[in-house]
Amino acid sequence: MPESQTLILQSYEPRFTYERAPMLVYWEMTRSCDLACVHCRAEAMARPHPFELSTEEGRALLREICAFDEKRPPHLVLTGGDPLARADIFDLIAEARELGIEVSVTPAATPRLTRRSLERLKGAGIGSLALSLDGSSASRHDSFRGVPLTFERTIEAIGETVALGIPLQINTMVTAATADDIPSIYEVIASLGVNRWGLFFLIATGRGRMLEEISPGESERLLTWLCERSESSETPFVIKTTEAHHVRRISYQRMHSRGASDEAFLRSPFGRGLGVRDGNGVVFVSHIGEIFPSGFLPIACGNVRTHRLTETYRSREPFPTLRNPDALKGKCRRCPYRLICGGSRARAYASTGDPLESDMLCPYPTIMFRN
Repeated sequence: MPESQTLILQSYEPRFTYERAPMLVYWEMTRSCDLACVHCRAEAMARPHPFELSTEEGRALLREICAFDEKRPPHLVLTGGDPLARADIFDLIAEARELGIEVSVTPAATPRLTRRSLERLKGAGIGSLALSLDGSSASRHDSFRGVPLTFERTIEAIGETVALGIPLQINTMVTAATADDIPSIYEVIASLGVNRWGLFFLIATGRGRMLEEISPGESERLLTWLCERSESSETPFVIKTTEAHHVRRISYQRMHSRGASDEAFLRSPFGRGLGVRDGNGVVFVSHIGEIFPSGFLPIACGNVRTHRLTETYRSREPFPTLRNPDALKGKCRRCPYRLICGGSRARAYASTGDPLESDMLCPYPTIMFRN
C-alpha cells in the first residue's frame, strides 16, 4: 500500500476531469410517486409539483444536452419520483433517441410498472432500466419502501424486463439498517439475469436524514467484499457504487498487490469512469429545473429556465472547484488517491456544510496524514 504523497496514476489525470461535458445527466422528471421510501432523496409526493418542467421545457433540455457534444452527447438518466407518472415520458424518450442521446430510466415499482409500460419504454428506445431492491425478503424491502407488495412487484418487473431483453441494473441502498442484508440481496439477484448491481451509500439528504450511515470500518469491509465479488468469475453482473468512491482505492490496492499494471486497473470494473463524482462527470436537473452538481449535493447553481446547462456545468461555481482535486480539504486533499477517488462531495457537504471537506466514510489510514 503506497504511503507517500505521490499521486496514484497521476499520468492519467486528463482522464479524470470532465471539464467540457459530463458523462451523465440526471433529470428528475417529477417528484410524483406512489411509494413512501424512507430514504427518498426527492422526498416524493403523491401529486406532481405545479411548477415541474413542461413537455416543451423538457424538449428544450434535451437540445441543451446535445449542445455538450452533438456527436456524442452525455447519457441521460430519467429519474424521480416515478418517471412513469409523467404521461409524456415515452414521447420525450423517443425524441431524445432521435437526437442521439442514450437514455436510461429508473421507474418505481408501482402499479404503473406493467408489461405494457415496459414494452412502451423499449419501443421508445431506452438503453437500460434500473429497479431498486433494498431487502432480500418482502418484509425487509417493503418496510424500506413504505408500501406492501413492493417486493413482489419488483421481482415480477425484473423478470419482465429481462424477458424483454432490456439491460437491467438493480439499485440497493446501503445504510446501517440494510448493510447486514447486502450478501443476501446479492444471492437473490445473482440468478435473475440482471446486468449490473449498483449500491448507493446513504447521503443524509431528503428523507435520508432520518437514517443512519454505516461506519467507516463497515464501509471498508463491505467495499472489500464487493471487490472480491466483482473479481469472481461466479458473479454474473457488473458491480458499481455511488457515493462510495473509495472503492476505487481499495480495488487499486488489491490489484497493485497482485502485480497488476495501472492499465489493467483502468480496464477493470472499478477502474472505469475514474474520477466521476458530484459535479465532475455528473450534473443533475431537478423537477423544477434547478441545476445541481448531483442529486445528493443540493447546491443550486442555476435553473435551466434561465441558465444554459452547458455554461452552468462548465463555468458556474461550484462546478469548476469540484473538478479540481487540489481544492479538496482535509485528508482528501492529502490523499495520494485523490485523482481516482476524490471522495464523496455530497457526504462532505451533508456532514460539514462544505463540499470540499473530507469524506469521513473513508477510513484510509491516517498515519500518512500526521505531518
